[in-house]
Amino acid sequence: MTDATVMYPRKPKRIKGRSIAIIVFLTMAAMFFCVPLYVLIVTSFKEMDQIREGAMFSLPTTWTLEAWHFAWFEACSGLSCSGLKTGFWNSVVILIPSLIASIALSMVTGYALALWDVKWAGPFLFILFLCAFVPFQIIMYPLIRLTVTMGIYGSITAIAFVHTVLAMPVLTLIFRNFYKDIPPELIKAAIMDSGSFWRIFVEIILPMSGNILIVVLILQITSIWNDYLIGVTFGGLGTKPMTVHLANMVTVSTGTVSYNVNMAAALLTAIPPLVIYFVLGKFFVQGIAAGAIKG
Repeated sequence: MTDATVMYPRKPKRIKGRSIAIIVFLTMAAMFFCVPLYVLIVTSFKEMDQIREGAMFSLPTTWTLEAWHFAWFEACSGLSCSGLKTGFWNSVVILIPSLIASIALSMVTGYALALWDVKWAGPFLFILFLCAFVPFQIIMYPLIRLTVTMGIYGSITAIAFVHTVLAMPVLTLIFRNFYKDIPPELIKAAIMDSGSFWRIFVEIILPMSGNILIVVLILQITSIWNDYLIGVTFGGLGTKPMTVHLANMVTVSTGTVSYNVNMAAALLTAIPPLVIYFVLGKFFVQGIAAGAIKG
């Protein structure tokens, strides 16, 4: 510690009024989202007798997992009463090929548009930009006709195919913007060393894509897992994702509504993408900071 520091100690920083206002606002915003989540969680562990009393904010007098067990193994969706586990595995089977196909194809197209002299690249990018904002409802019927012609309508393959098609414009633009920051001299040097299109992609581009892959992975997992409209439109009997099973459970009921089962089912549906985000959240922020989403 220097003499100047001893003679002239730094004054403690005071919290400004603007900072206090921001903290208060953020606290209120957090409570706005956390209070419904709190009700959702505690209700899923309550018995129906306590729920009928109307004290929604009270903790369970008797903590029980019966609602969770019933939602996973016994809840009815349509004519099937096998619980959410069927929809869960359908969602997993839909998610894996959708992720692989959409990310792999958009990586290649984004790499080609960013680093190679592609003819008509400008108009193609403009069309991609327009397609990224076309509502799904407008192209839903043409996609139905296309999947029927391909002979895959009503199957998991059709759902995965539609997810891949709809993700291509946005993901291609994201990858293209990310790869645009790679120095062109690096690609020219690789070409001079007899590097082909695919060799450069595998040996140079792919190892540099870690941050952007995490960003796109989280975006796609969240989008595909939480989708309802594509699953209910293109899925057949026994192939519908978890969200469709959840909607059938909540909206179609006979007799008394089991609120604890509905809350448990909603949490079971939301847990997988939340786990992915909490595990990879730090890398998601790093990917955005590294230039993943910019233009």
